Amino acid sequence: MSDLTHLDAAGAAHMVDVGGKAATRREAVATGRIEMAAEAARAIRDGTALKGDVLAVARVAGIMAAKRTSELIPLCHPLPLTRVAIDLVVDESGVTATATVATEGKTGVEMEALTAVTVTLLTIYDMAKAIDKGMTIGGVQLLTKTGGKSGDWARAG
Repeated sequence: MSDLTHLDAAGAAHMVDVGGKAATRREAVATGRIEMAAEAARAIRDGTALKGDVLAVARVAGIMAAKRTSELIPLCHPLPLTRVAIDLVVDESGVTATATVATEGKTGVEMEALTAVTVTLLTIYDMAKAIDKGMTIGGVQLLTKTGGKSGDWARAG
């Protein structure tokens, strides 16, 4: 079980000790999408959803989620984030969210980027569910990560 960094020799879960690692600039980009009826996408794009500015609220929710990832994912380290950016693109059938998260630290920010995207999409669902309860969230994935001992990584294709 030594290959699994969050398990000790006996197989018990533990937080990885990053105390001896060098602090480096680390960045991760994640994306995801919520599909919906054209009526819901129009309301979001035009700012006419009854609950208000869906995109503004979703963006703030994603930023807040990135900052609180260690409170949601049991073995994540709390990190001093230096950047959280949420990009939202609305088209006729939904919204694509992309989160970019950065830190100067001893561990990466992949979980923070993935959490930011997921909560952003959940917030869009919450704010537009009166228009379309059949929305679907999917495609949440890490696109890139830079920095750290393992180096840079990018999704192929």
